[in-house]
Amino acid sequence: MRFINPKTDFAFKKIFGGKESKPILISFLNALIYKGHPTITDLEIIDPYLPSRVSYLKESYLDVKAKLALGQTVIIEMQVLNVASFAKRVIYNAAKTYSTQLIRGEGYFNLKPVIALTITDFEMFENDREVISHFVFKEKKRLFEYPDPGMEMIFIELPKFNKQLDQLETLTDKWVYFMKNAPSLEVVPSTMENVSEIQQAFAIANETNLNPEELKDLEDRERYIMDQQGILRKGIQEGREEGLAQGQEEGREEGREEGREEGLALGMREKALEIARQLLNVLDNQTISQTTGLSVEDIENLREE
Repeated sequence: MRFINPKTDFAFKKIFGGKESKPILISFLNALIYKGHPTITDLEIIDPYLPSRVSYLKESYLDVKAKLALGQTVIIEMQVLNVASFAKRVIYNAAKTYSTQLIRGEGYFNLKPVIALTITDFEMFENDREVISHFVFKEKKRLFEYPDPGMEMIFIELPKFNKQLDQLETLTDKWVYFMKNAPSLEVVPSTMENVSEIQQAFAIANETNLNPEELKDLEDRERYIMDQQGILRKGIQEGREEGLAQGQEEGREEGREEGREEGLALGMREKALEIARQLLNVLDNQTISQTTGLSVEDIENLREE
């Protein structure tokens, strides 16, 4: 068997947002939001692309949207590429979903909490090694929670999850493993057979259940993602090579080891700055800093030029 990649938007929607996906999504959300506890007993999967009540608001980038039995709304997004201002986009989508619950004349007491669940195929928080991060409104110094926070944001960073099949213990482990490794599996692992919802997810993800049009759509989306990742890697590599060559040339002209080292550093920095300028409209400051070796302050200065 071959399984489609749940990290693509097409596959993610098919697995978690389809007509047969309700029990799958309940198990998935209980695992990732409530640490496997059966807190969610019922939900309604709704179209995340329904027109906004406020016509001028920007389009949302949601993959799946669900309303829980107690009224909370969960918006779920799977993000593969670390695009510019992604962190701001998560906040925007959560705030938009929260604020557009009301129509003119309705009281604020009608507002229900919004939970933004974001799964990333890149590291968002580089200085922290936890796979799951949960953000809520708290007082900055004394850390008590806001009386009615309204919004929560939960992030699952797949690259930080390194458990193997024989190490999967919790429902959370199993769902995160499914998200990260499903395309590389040939059978449903025995350690996951006792979770019927995960078995259902594997059944939907089985390539033999897709029609030719769906397979082509999936392949096109995967190719696009690989192309974008390849463009970024190629740009970084070319920048490093050009910077090295420029630095070596300047070093030879100086005729001294010190000149060579300074020329190398200068050449690499100039190329890094050039690459960073090209990425300003594509990636956020932290990611540009990581890929080019420049400081976040350098990137901020470039944005102000």
